[in-house]
Amino acid sequence: MNVNHGSVIAYIVQIDERRIFPGEVTWEDGVITRICELDKPEPDLTYLLPGFIDAHVHIESSMLTPAEFARIACRHGTVATISDPHEIANILGLKGIRFMIENAALTPMPIFFGAPACVPATPFETAGARLESEQLELLFANKSVAYLSEMMNYPGVLNNVPDIIAKLQLARRYGCPIDGHAPGLTGQDATRYAQAGISTDHECCTLAEAEAKLAAGMHILIREGSAARNFDSLHPLISSHPDKVMFCSDDKHPDDLIAGHINRLAARAVAEGHDIFNVLRCACINPIIHYKLPLGQLRVGERMDAVEVDNLQNLSPLRTWIAGRKVAENDKSLLPSVKPAPINLFNASKITPRDLEVEHVGQKIRVIKALDGELLTEEILQIPKVQHQKIVADPSRDILLLTVVNRYRPAKPALAFIQGFGLQQGALASSVAHDSHNIIAVGTDADSICKAVNSIITAKGGIAAATLKEVELLSLPIAGLMSDLDGDEVANRYAELDRLAKQMGSHLHAPFMTLSFMGLLVIPNLKLSDQGLFDSRTFQFTSLTV
Repeated sequence: MNVNHGSVIAYIVQIDERRIFPGEVTWEDGVITRICELDKPEPDLTYLLPGFIDAHVHIESSMLTPAEFARIACRHGTVATISDPHEIANILGLKGIRFMIENAALTPMPIFFGAPACVPATPFETAGARLESEQLELLFANKSVAYLSEMMNYPGVLNNVPDIIAKLQLARRYGCPIDGHAPGLTGQDATRYAQAGISTDHECCTLAEAEAKLAAGMHILIREGSAARNFDSLHPLISSHPDKVMFCSDDKHPDDLIAGHINRLAARAVAEGHDIFNVLRCACINPIIHYKLPLGQLRVGERMDAVEVDNLQNLSPLRTWIAGRKVAENDKSLLPSVKPAPINLFNASKITPRDLEVEHVGQKIRVIKALDGELLTEEILQIPKVQHQKIVADPSRDILLLTVVNRYRPAKPALAFIQGFGLQQGALASSVAHDSHNIIAVGTDADSICKAVNSIITAKGGIAAATLKEVELLSLPIAGLMSDLDGDEVANRYAELDRLAKQMGSHLHAPFMTLSFMGLLVIPNLKLSDQGLFDSRTFQFTSLTV
């Protein structure tokens, strides 16, 4: 039943006024009509506060559709997201973005989409689409988007590349914010980047970098996703710059989303000793102000977008309302599951072990070093293991074979070696591989890698774990990124694959999420695209051998 009127008695948390008082909130047609302060509190009162907002998320990384993502997120007190459909846009362009918008319209949760600024992310990988400013203007003109999403091509901004500048000008012309993405950028370059109209960054890994960007006039999004986790480094900003900080997940796998969302970040901030009003400003209010969102802040005359929590320490949600409609209660979503029609682009050809052979030429090799909890990688030089004049994986030294297979057309796989995954047997593969979402796989032997990759090709998208005996697959029929199943079922299947990866030897917190970023060329230092080994420090391809 779609009831959008009612009342609740609780301790009312008014963030701007920095007040907490016992009161009753009443709303009609989704809008708060009265907030009445009580003379004395009733026993065992809970707390009512504005709902949580994820200030930057790629919903596709949850492997759920927008409507299914909303079903799970609202359990945790989330009432809105700022969402970049960059992942599906790299595969299907405007068609993919419109799928996300139309699917999001099936849920009461407001999902504010951005116009992806960098499709493809670089010219050094094969993507399924290209979006120029002319295509993006179609989204801005009919108000399908609320902002220009992360401008990853910061060299293009700094060097005034015409098509990059045209996209920035487009957003400014429509009065929309522009999100940034500039890992490691500081000093005058950060100032110039911000002066181009770019107002946020979610890629800071150190407090010094974040402070430099704050000094340049940017807002900082503290990110805590399934792979990239920067809260421990950046949380001091909550107290020093409470009006300039927001919380985001960026990329969150389904099992993590089931466990919690922005509420968990807020609770961690409280546990670190930050003032509750500063924490809730970052979690609930700053995104509304920065992105000019039509959401309520628990004030008369505004929408009833709120979460009831048991206390102000762990912030465990009890009930969630969006526009006055109760959408979750006691960790259960009250929203129906909606099964979407699949949409996809997948034309890969199966591979054989011979496709994964690497000739030995008598030299050291460059090895990608993956870092747990980071999107950054390092480059190390190693003497390779050689068999029959071929370089092969060496699990005893945690040097594994990495491959990227073109999903859009038949092509020879790109090959490299990587350290940090820890597999002692088998292979992992995924068609979720930022940013162009070709198939990426890591493994201890060519046969296992072929089994994992080919199972994904047969399914036209998914994540897989393969041993020499079996292959376990979670199918992702929607663009090779998202499932059409219920969110809890997706989370359970993903969790099983995650456990299997760890049984195979991986010690990473999120092996599949980390794998998905090993092809992300815009994050330093060494990555692999379907076209070859890439050094983002020089922004050009490099050789495997040294």
